[in-house]
Amino acid sequence: MMTILLQLFWAFFKIGAFTFGSGYAMIPMIEKEVVDKRKWFEKDEFYDQFALASSAPGPFALNTAVFVGYKMAGWWGSFFAVLGAVIPSFVIILIIAIYLTEFSENRYVVAAFKGIRPAVIALIAVPFINMLKRLPWYFMLLGCAVAAVICYLGVSPIWFILAGVVIGVVLTWYEKPKEGGAR
Repeated sequence: MMTILLQLFWAFFKIGAFTFGSGYAMIPMIEKEVVDKRKWFEKDEFYDQFALASSAPGPFALNTAVFVGYKMAGWWGSFFAVLGAVIPSFVIILIIAIYLTEFSENRYVVAAFKGIRPAVIALIAVPFINMLKRLPWYFMLLGCAVAAVICYLGVSPIWFILAGVVIGVVLTWYEKPKEGGAR
């Protein structure tokens, strides 16, 4: 049991330490670590978990750590995975708060942060594109329509998340069970 807890801690520690940007910028690293390298999730299962972590309240990276940790080792797994994800960010932010304020106007520091932006955009775009590849065309069209309504009409995305949950449950309820399987 201790081995898996240390593996969870170390996996999410590396992800937390070497990812810049938002939680979404961590997606390619999380996918590589938990799907490709450690084989804790199948690719489709990972994308289902990604959707769940994205729609749950709180930071995406922490939600993902909770779900992966719980699947692998229950509550303790969640604790160690979250601890691994949080410690690097906490230490980095603490160091920045202590030392960077005096360098925040330095043109090289400003330039470095501007230089990181395109890489962060790419880190966010890659999982989005990978997920699109797996969706039927009408899901993509529906996603574009929802994005347009959110952007241009100002409708809260929460309503679309709730509607998606309800529609998914209703469709699953009315779906015919597969042979030998229960509903």
